Amino acid sequence: MSGRIEEHPILGIPEKGKLVTFIYNGKPMQGCEGEPIAAALRAAGVMTHRYTQKRHEPRGIFCAIGRCTDCVMVVNGKPNVRTCMTMLEEGMQVQTQYGVSADPDWEAHK
Repeated sequence: MSGRIEEHPILGIPEKGKLVTFIYNGKPMQGCEGEPIAAALRAAGVMTHRYTQKRHEPRGIFCAIGRCTDCVMVVNGKPNVRTCMTMLEEGMQVQTQYGVSADPDWEAHK
């Protein structure tokens, strides 16, 4: 088992393109172009996408259909991107989200 999501409950069977490189927290990773970012991360063993604002608890894929916000991450500098519904593209910059930013010390800047 590769850990790759083969069928999405809303998007159906993703039409996977070529293998592309994206950057996750500064580290190059690979995934299939056109699959949800969350699927590429899961296949690479990444299960935590964000940490909650108040309690700093880890969150990852929960509903996988864009209804909750557990999979939100900072993508190409934009926070709160639902990675379960956003398709992977070559060169994307994906970062763990802390509260509402990509800064692990975000609370120190309040």
